[in-house]
Amino acid sequence: MPLTQPLRIQELSPEELAVYRTLDTTRIPEHVAIIMDGNGRWAGSRTMKRFQGHQQGAEAVLSVVEAASRINVPYLTLYAFSLENNLRRPPAEVGFLMKLVKVYLAGNIARMQDNNVRMNYIGRLTELPDELQDTMREAKAETAKNTGTMVTLALNYGSRAEIVDATRSMLRNMITEAHRRGCSLEDLISVNGGVESIDEAAISQGLYTHDMPDPDLLIRTSGEMRLSNYMLWQLAYAELFVTERLWPDFLGVHLLEAIATYQQRSRRFGGLDTEFSDEALPEPTAPLPRN
Repeated sequence: MPLTQPLRIQELSPEELAVYRTLDTTRIPEHVAIIMDGNGRWAGSRTMKRFQGHQQGAEAVLSVVEAASRINVPYLTLYAFSLENNLRRPPAEVGFLMKLVKVYLAGNIARMQDNNVRMNYIGRLTELPDELQDTMREAKAETAKNTGTMVTLALNYGSRAEIVDATRSMLRNMITEAHRRGCSLEDLISVNGGVESIDEAAISQGLYTHDMPDPDLLIRTSGEMRLSNYMLWQLAYAELFVTERLWPDFLGVHLLEAIATYQQRSRRFGGLDTEFSDEALPEPTAPLPRN
């Protein structure tokens, strides 16, 4: 659902406002997902340490979140830290990233309140450091009553793991319900419509993102042409926007430019964007053999 709160376009920078005025305000995407990539390369190109790239990337997050909140993007989901990052990055870098997220959350509560954003998180969160989990809970609780953009950080997140977790949760719930009824799992499934009752809606309900719509727009920075195990189920019909710009250089104005590109697309969801009748179609013919 679109947000009904007043727009805050007067708070946009002149550059942002110029792009915003080109947009169709009735077609702002409901959910924007971003793969924030390129912090290390940004630092390396400036002969800086990788941690400095991560710090600058956190500044970019603030700029993008504020722009999204000012134009009433209902949902913004940021791929902050993957399961693969946790397993494959040097422990010192992983530790720094965990501390950076903690500092970002703890140090920006007032800014979140000023922008009326709500904090949310997806991923295998219980595997994160306890002190970070405490700060995450505090930031979420402090912003829970806000009515603007929901900013979701994907932390220790992997889409395949999410689908596995959804499947496990569904099975656990079924086993619990079978025990409650005093019947077998097989009998429960047959009563509930058989295996056909396990459909897309049932799986979607078990995902971390069950309480938000699927993304309309996926933005990936740094020019990489892959999804990196990010929201594989939810991105089935999302429009993709890939930019060579590295994440620390991606600011609010670039979010608005991505939305402008999104609005130029025709979203058909497997159908056609015009009415079409097949009443007069000819019979199909076999392709002619090549010489």
